[in-house]
Amino acid sequence: MRDSSPTRLRSSSRDSVSDNDHKTSWIVRFPSALNMFDEIVNAAKGKQIVMFLDYDGMLSPIVEDPDKAYITHEMREVVKNVALNFPTAIVTGRSIDKVRGFVKLNEIYYAGSHGMDIEGPTSEYAYGGESNQGVLFQPAREFVPMIEKVYKILEEKTKWIPGAMVENNKFCLSVHFRRVDEKRWTGLAEQVKSVLIDYPQLKLTQGRKVLEIRPTIKWDKGQALNFC
Repeated sequence: MRDSSPTRLRSSSRDSVSDNDHKTSWIVRFPSALNMFDEIVNAAKGKQIVMFLDYDGMLSPIVEDPDKAYITHEMREVVKNVALNFPTAIVTGRSIDKVRGFVKLNEIYYAGSHGMDIEGPTSEYAYGGESNQGVLFQPAREFVPMIEKVYKILEEKTKWIPGAMVENNKFCLSVHFRRVDEKRWTGLAEQVKSVLIDYPQLKLTQGRKVLEIRPTIKWDKGQALNFC
């Protein structure tokens, strides 16, 4: 459970109670689709079904080295078959180039960098035979030079911390600490925060043993779903 859930760098007993209450509330509001399958089928009658998928932890396992989060051949075939029947998109925090390199499917939409880089399938493979222009939307394009600069600074700042890895996702950055000694997690987070003081246009969030740095624009995976 710890590997598949966001990991907090600091917590208290009060935080733990609050987290448990939030998790219970979330499960009640959003029950398992498998348990509600008949209800979902009935609700979908007469409507266009669209499939939105995450990558890490859904199509590939959570692994120690993010560069080795490979999708299996069997899973790739499942996604390909789904895309033949429904418009299908992978929405991920990773860069489109990285995920496309893993998935190797032209039939689907890719929304990388937490939805800030959206591309559609080529016309040859598009669902329903509809043509498509490739790159559809990049709302954070102006931030790319800044992201590149911060990436280089963070690489230099974190290279002394064993196991730390900075990943450039084009429109956002990921600082992975899955392989960092837990005693150094807080120190790593402080290093990252110290860099971002000079870049108020960027914000810091936390995921599954990863710190995420992205532009402060009003755009996220949810907005990307609406756009697609």
